[in-house]
Amino acid sequence: MDVGYLVNRVEKNYQTIDPEKIALRFESNEAWTYGDLNHQANQYAHALRQMGVKKGDRVGILLYNCLEYFALYFAIAKLGAIAVRINFRLTSEEFTYILNDSGPEILCLHSNIAERIASIRDAVQVKEYLCLEKDGHSIPEWSKSWRKLEEGNGTGPVHTDIDKADPVMLMYTSGTTGSPKGALWSHENTLWFANMQILKWGLHAETIGMSTGPLYHVGAMEDLVIPTLLVGGTIIVTQSGGFEIERIVNVIEKEQVTDCFLFPFMIYDLLNHPTASKYKFSNLRQIYSGGDPVIPWAIEQLYAKYPHVGFVQVYGLTEGTPIAASLDSKDAQTKGHTVGKPMPFTEIKIVDDEENVLGFDHVGEICIKGPSVSMGYWRKEAETARTFIDGWCHTGDLGYIDQHGYLAISGRKKDMIRSGGENIYPVEVEDVLIRHPAIRDVAIIGIPDPKFIESVCAVIVLTPGMTITKQEIEEFISEKLARYKKPKEIVFVDELPRTPSGKIQKYRLREQFSLTV
Repeated sequence: MDVGYLVNRVEKNYQTIDPEKIALRFESNEAWTYGDLNHQANQYAHALRQMGVKKGDRVGILLYNCLEYFALYFAIAKLGAIAVRINFRLTSEEFTYILNDSGPEILCLHSNIAERIASIRDAVQVKEYLCLEKDGHSIPEWSKSWRKLEEGNGTGPVHTDIDKADPVMLMYTSGTTGSPKGALWSHENTLWFANMQILKWGLHAETIGMSTGPLYHVGAMEDLVIPTLLVGGTIIVTQSGGFEIERIVNVIEKEQVTDCFLFPFMIYDLLNHPTASKYKFSNLRQIYSGGDPVIPWAIEQLYAKYPHVGFVQVYGLTEGTPIAASLDSKDAQTKGHTVGKPMPFTEIKIVDDEENVLGFDHVGEICIKGPSVSMGYWRKEAETARTFIDGWCHTGDLGYIDQHGYLAISGRKKDMIRSGGENIYPVEVEDVLIRHPAIRDVAIIGIPDPKFIESVCAVIVLTPGMTITKQEIEEFISEKLARYKKPKEIVFVDELPRTPSGKIQKYRLREQFSLTV
């Protein structure tokens, strides 16, 4: 069985799902049935095959949330090719690295992203481009129109010999060495992960799930969405950008959503909204949240305002199972300081630096094992060998398991910053800033943010005899980093605190500037 099975089921040789059932709705607007979704996926697959895409080839997806995203993803899966799902918030420089590392035959993009790609076309190896018009931006002359996928390519079944262990998706995560790493997922990883969620949360054909994140994230596709489609439910897709909690809750009400994924800052916006109390969420069964812990106050308020709605906190990572542990709604108020227990078919252990398994309440590195642990990192054998050991993914996160089997997170071994649901590794930002001649030394830390949990703070030591303003720094990095990675605060110091071996003591900087910035 492969990922294409999710939409193949409407075809005559399966016919295990009603082709007229609504599969996808874009907010409260356009909707596709399961028949529509399979029809479009087959059409795209035949077109891509005619363009030369074959099993094992990569196809880049650089799209904002839209229904076409799903059709393209399933088309790639049906061909046995690999979908490279790219963060649309990145800069041209960041796109260059990912495109050259993954080597896609074709890049599919929205027309309003084309300008960022035009400037790097000579620096990447992409053979062809397909552009979907958006926001009045015309299709550039160097790209083919999306109609290439939609016209005259056949819509019959797509036959490819696919093994469950074949790769289906490549997603880039921020790297600790300055370069992003591509986590490779197989068909088997994807289907196992979907079934784990179905089993855990009782998803079924009447489930109406809602995704609120960008579809390049596992948190918006593999979390909740794929499993809901697997059981024949309906998914509500929200638009990218311009997040407004009132718009989101109106969609939840109008579409009678039963299960919804909300990031912590969205929950805070909901609870702080002046008209929050007017929403009853009578059909809403469960809210899922992850990326960062939700503060106890918010959990209390959620249950006070919506006592009939379950709240589930989840923990995981793209390469080590996106939801490796979850805290059941019944435990949310008593065990809210933890992320719960392992998901079905998932093992979690805590180890020290010598790989010794630690006992209850001892802090060490969190390691995860299960059928949804990634195949490894694309073209990074050394990184793969360090992270994936004997089937266990070493997460780099610190935590402990208490006497009752609940996992608690203690910190981040790799100093990763989590801001608004995004992973930010300091070395990426440091690598850009240190290139400026006026900057002699720099440390990037995360500081508390009332909305996004953490924001980026740059602590800078100037080169003797040189000066630079905050505005000049902002101009220097404007085209080099995605907006969410840019420092929200910039402070100047005479020197950075270091250990005798020369390592920057970032915990001291966090202690100092979390209070003073």
